[in-house]
Amino acid sequence: MDLTIFSSSWKDRLSTTPELRGACCVDRRIPVALLNLLWHRLEWPAADRLAHRHFDVVHSSHPLLMPAVDAAQVITIHDLDFLSHPERTRAEIRRDYPSLVRRHASRAHAVVVPSRFTAGEVERRLGVPADRIVVCSPGAPDWRPRSRPPRGGYLLFFGTLEPRKNVGVLLDAYTRLLEEGPPPPPLVLAGHARPEAAQWLSRLTAPPLMGRVSHIGYVDPDKREALYAGASLLVMPSLDEGFGIPVLEAMAAGVPVVAARRGALPEVLGDAGVLVDPLDPRDLAAGLRRVYSDVDGAASCVERGRARVGCFRWTDAARCAYDAYRAAVTRHVQERRA
Repeated sequence: MDLTIFSSSWKDRLSTTPELRGACCVDRRIPVALLNLLWHRLEWPAADRLAHRHFDVVHSSHPLLMPAVDAAQVITIHDLDFLSHPERTRAEIRRDYPSLVRRHASRAHAVVVPSRFTAGEVERRLGVPADRIVVCSPGAPDWRPRSRPPRGGYLLFFGTLEPRKNVGVLLDAYTRLLEEGPPPPPLVLAGHARPEAAQWLSRLTAPPLMGRVSHIGYVDPDKREALYAGASLLVMPSLDEGFGIPVLEAMAAGVPVVAARRGALPEVLGDAGVLVDPLDPRDLAAGLRRVYSDVDGAASCVERGRARVGCFRWTDAARCAYDAYRAAVTRHVQERRA
């Protein structure tokens, strides 16, 4: 199979990485905001014309179609939070996704999703037939699980600081832990902060959170394994997730998990962690205390997580995507003949 990676930006250039070895890279100096507007609203210009190549399949990594002259079209839908809560989004996601996703998804020859939860949402809310939806879960990182939990570890939140991630309730839960005593491990917030995060970050500069909660910002991929290795647990209190990569990374690193009983998180975590109500600070605080204070219980979560990681392999994801492409091409040919 020949693979072409298409990139467009006025100032940022596509960098070659080992993961792209063997792929043809097409990099066009077109402002991405302009191209998104043309693609989403006018469905022009066609990707194969821009790349000066013929394609059997064009795959958009987001929910709206990539225009093509004569290729099967595949989209990826990670989640539908933008449809439920457009106020949590911005830019073209707010402008285009809610109004266009149903039409684009209905025309796609295949819809790739990361979880069974998202598959059900796409079928139920967008009316996409089940036989056009393909679940391709991401693979776990190739990390060596730590041999023992760290001394003086921290509670780790890892993700973009945005409304969907529910950071405010996490800080409320952590405040309860401080008030009820004994003092919990420090809380580390790792990830890029959106403008909406200012209200949460301001709480870190005053008691009781000052000196107990820190924000370290974006973490480069090559430093993430070390970040997990120092954590007593990972907490993911999101209000919605189409998958939940940090949960998978934590299990691969041998870190116990406390996660919200929402979206795809229960599906990914299985019985390898503690699930809580993300809207209830008391329940979230109890889940955190249960894991960081119960050494044997945390070790049991780690063991189950190590076993569960084997269910998520990149080779399976690649095979699944290839099967989705073949099915999309077959459906495209059938539609043309009809």
